[in-house]
Amino acid sequence: MLIPELEAQERRLVLRSFTHDDAWHLGSLLVELARLRHAPVAVDIRRGPQQLFHCALPRSSADNDAWIDRKRRVVERYAESSYLVGTRFRAKGTAFEDSSRLDPDLFAAHGGSFPIAVEGAGVIGSVTVSGLPQAEDHALVVEALERFMATGRAVEGATH
Repeated sequence: MLIPELEAQERRLVLRSFTHDDAWHLGSLLVELARLRHAPVAVDIRRGPQQLFHCALPRSSADNDAWIDRKRRVVERYAESSYLVGTRFRAKGTAFEDSSRLDPDLFAAHGGSFPIAVEGAGVIGSVTVSGLPQAEDHALVVEALERFMATGRAVEGATH
């Protein structure tokens, strides 16, 4: 995916507000999308340092939780998606792990963590998925945010 596409996603996916209930609905939406695809993922939503939602689906593992933490820290540090940050480093012909000067045991610029941005407040948290290849983790989060914004918390074909 190209940097301009990733930047456009972040400009487009800005929420008017984000409450604890919104975290539940967005997280539930992500879980339903993942279940429909039989995706072995873990899902995490944070507002600042507070974890508002977490779910580990079958075939996910504690390793996914560790990846969530590492990807989330990239969003917290750069206020951009972990995929965009990693893509920028790759576009410069280097790797995040080699050039960021950040501990790779604590930070991973791999796709799957996306900033929760609110109009007038900026980035207030993150939504993260781990368990698929990085482009698919990223795409799942973007799809859920798009549906969350467009449909008011409904997944077509999902059961609640």
